[in-house]
Order: sequence, then C-alpha cells, then structure tokens
Amino acid sequence: MTNRETVAQMVDHTLLKPEATAADVQALIDDAVELGTFSVCVSPSMIPVELPESLKLAVVVGFPSGAVKPAVKAFEAAQAAADGADEIDMVVNLAFVKQGDYEAVESEIQGVRDAAPKTLLKVIIESAALTDEEIVSTCEAAVRAGADYVKTSTGFHPAGGASTHAVALMRKTVGPDIGVKASGGVRDAAAAEAMIEAGASRLGLSGTAAVLDGLEG
Repeated sequence: MTNRETVAQMVDHTLLKPEATAADVQALIDDAVELGTFSVCVSPSMIPVELPESLKLAVVVGFPSGAVKPAVKAFEAAQAAADGADEIDMVVNLAFVKQGDYEAVESEIQGVRDAAPKTLLKVIIESAALTDEEIVSTCEAAVRAGADYVKTSTGFHPAGGASTHAVALMRKTVGPDIGVKASGGVRDAAAAEAMIEAGASRLGLSGTAAVLDGLEG
C-alpha cells in the first residue's frame, strides 16, 4: 500500500464548482494544509489568494470545455500567472483533436506556454472522449509545445474521467520526463493507487480526505 504522506504530496486538492465562493476556497486551503497536499486547484476568478509557503497554486484555463479562442486562453494564462498561479491546467480544444488538426492543438498550447513561460503547464486532453490514437497524438503535440504535464480530464465531461488505461497510454507516450496527472472520478485509495501504478505522477482530487483516509501512514 502506498504511503499516505507520499500520496498527499502528489495531490492537487481541487475545487472547481462554478458556485464555489471565496469562503469555500479558503476552506479548501485550510483543508489542504491539514491534509498535506501539494497544491490547491481553483478557478481563475478566485485568485489572487493568500497561501502558506507549503502549498502551490494551480489555476484552470479554458475550463471546462476548451472551446474558446487560443488568444483568450493565452490571455487567461497570462492573467493567472500575474495573479500568482504557480501552475496552469489548460483544456485543449477538442474540436481541433477530433478534426485531426494537431498543428492547431500544438499552436494553442504553445500560445499558453509563451504567455506564462515560468509557470508549470498541464494540458488537459479529456481522455475519456478520445480514441487511443487521439490520446497519443494530443500528448505528442503537448510535449512538442513545451507542456510539463498531460492530464486526463476536467471531471466535467459526460464521457467520464480518468482511467488506468488512459494514464498508462499517456505515460508510455510522453516518457519518464513529462508528468501525467490523473483527474476525474478518483474517489478512493484503491483508485488512486491504481492510477499511480499506471504511471500518474499527480492526482487531481476533490474528495482528498476520503482517498487519504484509505492509506497507511
């Protein structure tokens, strides 16, 4: 069984409900400190926020559909970085993927990379909505564009969230030097351990306490 503290330091403790208030975000931060997570992940309208030095701040961009202009995503990323984001989780334009236009996918990601060059960049590919071939090609485009991580899911798409199959395929595609984040539907310790075994190096969790409570140590 994976150590609780080790897993906690892989967690982006997440609150992305549209109705979340500033008080809810503060409660998220307080929980994250108590749980020992790596970061909190919030919507861009909720920042800037005060964080202890122990926590990183992740912010979503183009969320949840990804269906905004590339220039809008780039602006949103630049604003998030200016507001204190340490990490950006951007959603790709799934229409570009489904059309097989991976040059457009790469260009869009590159635009966000250039807009926030010092901020760690995770690219959400919405893996449950893609074929294996689309997962591979999208991950390859993300790596070419300078992404630091590829991420399975927003958690909002009706196709579903993370799967061990997608995580394993993403890890195989990007190799050992790019991060893989499993997010969406990881609700207990067994699921978290399965994602890590498949190759996840980060977990996006909203029910973090329930996951960590199932781990030893």
